[in-house]
Amino acid sequence: MAHILIIEDDLLVALDIQDCAEDIGAQTTAVASSEADAVKLALEQRPDFIISDVRLAEGTGPEAVRRILDHHGPIPVLYITGNPEAVRNVDPDAPLLVKPFRWEQVKEEVGRLGLASILT
Repeated sequence: MAHILIIEDDLLVALDIQDCAEDIGAQTTAVASSEADAVKLALEQRPDFIISDVRLAEGTGPEAVRRILDHHGPIPVLYITGNPEAVRNVDPDAPLLVKPFRWEQVKEEVGRLGLASILT
């Protein structure tokens, strides 16, 4: 059963990503709007996949991801952001999509990351 954690502080974007996550096969999703919420939700239920923005109203996506990975170990991450340079400064090899994004791009990244098996 695949669980996706979405870290996004814009409610409309978060809902769009949540719809996309369900469309690609997530059985459950959780949405966090801040770094602290993301870490809390990840501690409550380990995500199988994380989709994260970079700049949040409170904290940053990359810092939330770092804290989550420090606790849980490796988890695939996809950044969806309007600030790709901010991701490249923190994690130069991280997969990312630039806002605005299309659902097809998320599906392609899921396939490229080898996540299709957990999302079926």
